[in-house]
Amino acid sequence: MNRTVIITPTYNEKENVERLAREVFETGLEVDLLFVDDNSPDGTGVLCDQIAASDERVNVIHRSDKKGLGRAYVEGFKWALERGYDFIFEMDADLSHRPSDIARLLSAASDADLVLGSRFIGGIRVINWPLNRLILSKAAAFYVRLVTGMPFKDPTGGFKCYRRAVLDQIDLDAIQSNGYSFQIETTHHAWMRGFTVAEIPITFEERSVGSSKMSSEIVREAFWMVWKLLFRWGGRRSPASISPDSVVSLNHGGD
Repeated sequence: MNRTVIITPTYNEKENVERLAREVFETGLEVDLLFVDDNSPDGTGVLCDQIAASDERVNVIHRSDKKGLGRAYVEGFKWALERGYDFIFEMDADLSHRPSDIARLLSAASDADLVLGSRFIGGIRVINWPLNRLILSKAAAFYVRLVTGMPFKDPTGGFKCYRRAVLDQIDLDAIQSNGYSFQIETTHHAWMRGFTVAEIPITFEERSVGSSKMSSEIVREAFWMVWKLLFRWGGRRSPASISPDSVVSLNHGGD
């Protein structure tokens, strides 16, 4: 077993998972891969099992039905913590996150407890996004900063690396979010507990195969979640004690 695991939730990603696994391992990094499949009707889970059968670095969790992104990650986090991994990644299955960036996030984790892959450091680093998605994402980032006080440029991004100490300190069963606001909630927990959070630039490319999971329900959940987070911490918009090193922007070789 390696010290690092990449957790990838899947739902109808049959056309992407084999290529994702191949490109992750082509990096040469000593990492394991965990697919968490929500009983995909297109057979993604079956294909993940086939990949795992031929490579001991690949593992699969099968869930009985579609329970959402947040619940998938929580289950994956618990699995990783039980097995003693030191570095735990979130990564999308649709190849919008480049496996070649994994090494940069892992390097940044030597100086931080949580590393966020940011689409908005050093300019707008997205490819093939429609304008409405870009506006929505940028507006969401501004809204999160305005309400919660978190200083991060891309708090809704889903390419992240946690040190296990961060997830050990979060009550995973108390996480309420299930859509993309899960990213906001977990980062907020880490930041408010005084963990060092770094952002590094990544390039995000819109999926070329399959369909986006974005929906109006997900947007509504994120809209209200930021207020729940503010009230949960008694209206505080910063950690009780914050050091100059607790928020870091790192380049780590961004192109």
